[in-house]
Amino acid sequence: MGQNRKTVFMLTGIALAMLALGFASKPLYEKFCAVTGYGGTTKRAEVNDTQVIDRTVRVYFDSNVAPDLPWEFKPEQRFVDVKLGQSALAYYRVKNLSDEAIVGTANFNVTPIKGAPFFVKTECFCFTEQWIEPGQEVTMPVLFFVDPELNAEKRYDDVRDMTLSYTFFRVKDPKTQPAAQGRDVLN
Repeated sequence: MGQNRKTVFMLTGIALAMLALGFASKPLYEKFCAVTGYGGTTKRAEVNDTQVIDRTVRVYFDSNVAPDLPWEFKPEQRFVDVKLGQSALAYYRVKNLSDEAIVGTANFNVTPIKGAPFFVKTECFCFTEQWIEPGQEVTMPVLFFVDPELNAEKRYDDVRDMTLSYTFFRVKDPKTQPAAQGRDVLN
């Protein structure tokens, strides 16, 4: 009887540990992606304190909208040429085509994946939910730089172009209401 009890406790402990790992896996995976750039995840910084060097990268801009979100979303420029370490500002425009206020959030990635860890955003509309009123058109900035460390190793010499891609999704349960929301948008 003692051996059976010990086995039950051990199996229960393993099941609880697996359950806890299941709940922790999403935040751990997101943190892993943010640190390593895995899957095209970019880095985030408060300020750009890097040195500008004389290597230029062309950054293309891409935009997508989930099928259930009646928004028009596009970059205002197709690309920008930026020196490594130089801050750059790009704008995206979104328009709510529906007759209701909708909250959206943007997911992003950078390709090629091996260049993503060097793409750093200091300000971005993707950091917060965006509340867009019916028919409202909003210009949203993204401030970024490409870390000069991209130039530190020969294996990154072929990274001459990068694409910053966003996809907007509808937020089912918004965290903020429009009056309380501090938006990163310009009207």
